[in-house]
Order: sequence, then C-alpha cells, then structure tokens
Amino acid sequence: MSFTDNASRERPAANPPPFAGEGGPRVSEGRERGAPFPERSPPLPVVPRPPSPAEGGGRQRALPWRERWLGFRNRTIANPAFQRWAAAFPLTRGIARRNTRALFDLCAGFVYSQTLFACIRLDLFAILAPGPLGLEALAERICLRPERALRLLDAAVSLNLLRRLSDGRFALADLGAALIGNPSIAAMIEHHALLYEDLRDPVALLRGEGGTSRLAAYWPYAGTAGDAAIPAEAVADYSALMAASQSLIAEDILDAYPMGRHRLLMDVGGGEGAFLRAVMRATPDLSVRLFDLPAVAARAAGRFAAEGLSHRAEAHGGSFRTAPLPKGADVISLVRVVHDHDDDTVRLILRAAYDALGDDGTLLIAEPMAGTPGAEPVTEAYFGFYLLAMGSGRCRRPAELTALLQEAGFRDCREIPTRRPLLTRLLVSRRIDTLRRK
Repeated sequence: MSFTDNASRERPAANPPPFAGEGGPRVSEGRERGAPFPERSPPLPVVPRPPSPAEGGGRQRALPWRERWLGFRNRTIANPAFQRWAAAFPLTRGIARRNTRALFDLCAGFVYSQTLFACIRLDLFAILAPGPLGLEALAERICLRPERALRLLDAAVSLNLLRRLSDGRFALADLGAALIGNPSIAAMIEHHALLYEDLRDPVALLRGEGGTSRLAAYWPYAGTAGDAAIPAEAVADYSALMAASQSLIAEDILDAYPMGRHRLLMDVGGGEGAFLRAVMRATPDLSVRLFDLPAVAARAAGRFAAEGLSHRAEAHGGSFRTAPLPKGADVISLVRVVHDHDDDTVRLILRAAYDALGDDGTLLIAEPMAGTPGAEPVTEAYFGFYLLAMGSGRCRRPAELTALLQEAGFRDCREIPTRRPLLTRLLVSRRIDTLRRK
C-alpha cells in the first residue's frame, strides 16, 4: 500500500491532494490501485496544513507571502514523510544527505573539538612534524595503548588533521600542518577548556545563573570599573595568551594599512606589545606608545627593553575609565578591544581616543565583526557565547561601529579589506576639526 493510498483514506475527500493545482489530478492518478510507484519516482508526501478558522484554528491574520512560503517550507521539511521522500528522490537526494550531515555535525561538534584538544594535549602534531610514524611508535610516544591510540588517530584522520598512508603509517594532513605553523591556535585550543566549563549549561549562562564564570575570572578587566587596580598576577595568563595569538592579526592589519604615513602610533589595550613590536619591525621610522592597565603596561615595558626597543617604544599604565589617554599620537589603534566591551564602555573608549588625537588624527579598529560573509558561525555563535561567558562585549557589524564612531565625533569612516576577514576586519576613521569642516 502506498503512502498516498493511506493518506487518501485519512484525509477528507474534499481536500485537494498536495502539490496539485485547483481541480488538478490526484498524485496517484494514472496507475492502478495498489500498484507500486516507479523506483525513481517515490510518492510525494502529504504536507499538513494549519487548520482554517472554520476547522477550529481561530482567527488568522493575513501573512505576507514570504512568511506564508516560509511556514509552508518549514512544515514540509519537518514532515517525516517528506524527509523520506527527499532522501530517495534523485533531484533532492544530495540536498537531504548534506542537511543530514550538517545536522549531525552540530550534534557531534563537541566530540570533534575534543579530538583536536586531545591531539594538542598529546603534542601529536609536533611529533609527526618530522615525518610519518606507525601506530606502535606513535602509541609509545603519546603514552597510550595501541588500540586507544588508533581510535584517536582514526578520528583525527576523519577530521583532516592527519592522513593515513598506504603503508599504514600516519602523517600530517592539511589542518594538522596548518596548526604546526600557527602555535597561537594551539594556545587558544588549550584555553577553551575554560569555555567548555562555562558552556556546560548554556541555558544557565544565558539566564545569568551560576555566579562568576571561568572566563570572567580569566579576563578580570571585563565589566570591571576598578580595572586599574587589577594585580600583576591576575593579568599574566591572559596577557601571554593575547600576545601568542596576535601574530596573524598583526600581519593582516599591516598588509591592509601600512603605518609609514604616520609618526607616532598609540595602541590602546595593547597587552604585552605584540602588535606594536610587529609594527616596529615593519616600519623602522615609526615611534610607538602602548596604553593598558598598569600591571599589563609593566609587562610590555619589560618586553620592549628585552628586545632593545625602549628608544622607540613607550608603555603607559592607566585606565581610560578614570583618566584621559596620553596626547600626541597621530594614529591610535584598537586591536581586538572594542568587541570585549558593552556599548556604554565603547562610547567611553572612542571618546577618549577622539580627545587624545589631534586634528586629522586617525583611529583604527581591528577585530572580528558580525555579518562577515561566510564567517557567521564564528562571530555570531562562537564569539557570541564566548563574550557572554566573559561577561561583556559582542561582535558588531561595521555599520554599528561606524555609528558609534560618528557619535564620538569621528568622520570619514571606511572599511579597508583585509586578507582574512574571518580573523579581523579593519575600520579606519579620522578626527576632523569641526571648524575646518565648516
């Protein structure tokens, strides 16, 4: 008995068949009752429709056609009979399989990330960097029983972290090799253990239950009014993490916006000075100034001195919440700073930068931004929940940042394309004297 034959007994005879026009033929017309459908043409399923007011559905407002189409589409996709039909029909089979895989990937994503975490923790990529190794040798190196090591290795192969050679040995695949070249990514993966703890109950996190999160404790400046008094031991870990993860971002910023046109760059929230050290290497004639919390600025000063850069680099400790920024720079950078803070704090930062710049001064904002095509899961999902757990901030669209910049007094706001917008996008704006603009 076909699905359509069953449906014909369950549905009132007055109802038209699905996917048929007004007065059109029934789906089963043209074949004998009980005859099976051709193998390549599975029966179209019945899509339930919402009840009309006459059938007890109550008064319904007229919906725009897009909403009506969306409702029909979602009811269709949610129908198990349609899902079976789509998985069998040649023209929809590929879509159905891709959607099934995508949904399963969402369910299994935590396992994928923990597989990567295990590879990092066991130093597997560094072990394989010199060349392929067999199972027994690898198991001995990572201190696992061979059968357990094989389970991890097979999982890593499935995620394109490793590849299995024809002789059975294991070697780095594309993603594993990329991790070798970017140790900062490995540092962030290790750091994610804190995020996983905070996301153990995501609903509690969204409701603000459960007290201080692990990430809020790790980033002590987040949402803290008295941030200038944060002790040195509280900033060491996060300062080192930010320095380790800065290299790729610094390269992309400098490729998009060379600093040779400026004389003094002040990096606000500059951490241990990793970005400024990259700037000085790329721009030998530029002087730089770092502004951050006193305990962080002291670490930056030590870095500058250790690399013999103190004659070109200054480190100033303070808080933009309680004191003005030092004046004199003709360009100020905010690298991965704005998205750490809520709107009111961002307004304070931007106004402080505006007051510190002279006429024709330039402000750079470099960070991941919402609405980046192809990077929506990164900015909306990953950073959305990361910053929620941290206690403040969100990724903003360039238009939102532009509005905040203009509110602070900046003009000529524009975006400059970067090499990897998933990692960072770049907004440039200028302080233009009001009288001169008139």
